[in-house]
Amino acid sequence: MAYNLLKGKKGIIFGALNEQSIAWKVAEHAVEEGAEIVLTNTAVSIRIGTIGNLAEKCHTVVIPADATSVEDLETLVDKAMEHFGGKFDFVLHSIGMSPNVRKGRAYYDLDYGFVEKTLDISAVSFHKLLQVLHRKDAINDWGSIVALTYIAAQRTFAGYSDMADAKALLESIARSFGAVYGASHHVRINTVSQSPTMTTAGTGIAGMTDMFDFADKMSPLGNATADDCANYIITLFSDLTRKVTMQNLYHDGGYSKMGLSADVLRTYIAGKEK
Repeated sequence: MAYNLLKGKKGIIFGALNEQSIAWKVAEHAVEEGAEIVLTNTAVSIRIGTIGNLAEKCHTVVIPADATSVEDLETLVDKAMEHFGGKFDFVLHSIGMSPNVRKGRAYYDLDYGFVEKTLDISAVSFHKLLQVLHRKDAINDWGSIVALTYIAAQRTFAGYSDMADAKALLESIARSFGAVYGASHHVRINTVSQSPTMTTAGTGIAGMTDMFDFADKMSPLGNATADDCANYIITLFSDLTRKVTMQNLYHDGGYSKMGLSADVLRTYIAGKEK
């Protein structure tokens, strides 16, 4: 059911690859709620994914951009403003990748060249984006910017490796730039810490299936799906959350507040008795 929460608003969605992507769901929901959007991803992701189908469904364009390139981001923002006929209202940063994770490098044996790429792609790209938006005065007053993160920024998770460091930096950037952007243009910046989600990127993490099952058993409401996450992000883009900024918002079915659930305890005891 649509509520016209984004009627008259315009925004850029980073990171939609295929139908499993959270960014894909956010794009669909944003349009359903009355928004106009521009889609963007790297040229390689556009070729290997199905974002063209999403653009057709949402009656919009795809503008290629490497989020680690300031030049690409400047071109993207200029083209988006041309497409919209002026400033826009919201942005989703749904970008993350670790070469160390992809190569199976343990945290005690990282390739530091890979670490630099992890941080640049997964966190510093957010600062680059915010800086370009701020310099170009591209976001309307009371606009909203959201980036996706994960609780591994606060707690250690086996297999998440240097992505945890990247997410911690991402959340710090949201707070620091949120103070600047809020004071100058009333633009709010938040991160959403989502449940483990079976996206293309998520399934590249070692032990993701077990992590997903464990989180589902630990969470009183169960894992939040990509669709659930999209619904939450839409509220953050809307005028209903005009005074929410610089927050890391957990969207995880209650997982972040749990110590031990009865379901997990029963599974543990059953395993001991075998």
